[in-house]
Amino acid sequence: MSENTAAERKTALSGIQPSGNLTLGNYLGALSNFSDFTNEYNCFYCVVDLHSITVRQVPAELRRRTYEVLALYIACGLDPEKCTLFVQSHVHEHAELSWMLSCFTMFGELSRMTQFKDKSAKHADNINAGLFTYPVLMAADILLYQADVIPIGQDQKQHLELARDIAERFNGVFSPTFTVPEPYIPKVGANIMSLAEPTKKMSKSDTNENAVIRILDDRDTVIRKFRRAVTDSDTSVRYADGKDGIKNLMTIYSCFTGKDYAEIEREFEGKGYGDFKTAVGEVTADGLAPVQKRFSEFMADKAYLETVMRDGAEKASRTARKTVSKVKRKLGFVTL
Repeated sequence: MSENTAAERKTALSGIQPSGNLTLGNYLGALSNFSDFTNEYNCFYCVVDLHSITVRQVPAELRRRTYEVLALYIACGLDPEKCTLFVQSHVHEHAELSWMLSCFTMFGELSRMTQFKDKSAKHADNINAGLFTYPVLMAADILLYQADVIPIGQDQKQHLELARDIAERFNGVFSPTFTVPEPYIPKVGANIMSLAEPTKKMSKSDTNENAVIRILDDRDTVIRKFRRAVTDSDTSVRYADGKDGIKNLMTIYSCFTGKDYAEIEREFEGKGYGDFKTAVGEVTADGLAPVQKRFSEFMADKAYLETVMRDGAEKASRTARKTVSKVKRKLGFVTL
């Protein structure tokens, strides 16, 4: 991407929940691409801890994972001097704007959210109001910073569409107030699938550890998991329908090597799935090793991470305050 001056740049925003150990899907679908955006966009990257409490969390684990996600952001190449890195709960305007926007969100819109239905089925003993309304908080996250572009996976398109609808509804009632955001979906690596069920997206909440590559898995674990990956009864490495497991492994191999699918097919022509799985495991372990090394260094320096948190919260708050102030004025609230 070409470097633009700050005045020319549009704004991009993304966030990751600190609610589990991040996966290869998080890395290839999001984290590894984030640093490229900082040359082109004015970037806000958030640890969305408010979102994580729709499911019961162990407080000590939530605190630890908040530090870990921030450390992974930086380990994956994000420079706190070139973007705004912050923790969502450190900027109170997220919750404040979420309430105001909830009054411009229809019950029917929220009831149609597929993730609410999925999470309600998984957590039938805790179907709380936050689980129902968290797409409004997600809209507030986006609209608070007047984001032009949102890097998302396919599974988040519905939430972004809701944010667009809310922005347009508010703008229609009160005159232009919010930027209507556009999605950015990477062509390669946007969806990394489960190693055990390759028709399902790889999920950090999967209880089958063999289905998931964690960013912090050691080399032997990574290679062992790939060797156990579910494939088909064929033996040829081809990107074709009916070969979901192999297609997923080829996508991962392509992300780390830069080779297209035709090149990968030629490279492994005449070789079996065993050789290919091992090769995918090795390039993945090699690709994650520098990230893991930097992560360990940052986690050993909590004072530095807390400085990044404070500085990021201050920078994010400056933009957030402007948006909330404008919204309050248009709604008719008295300001002091």
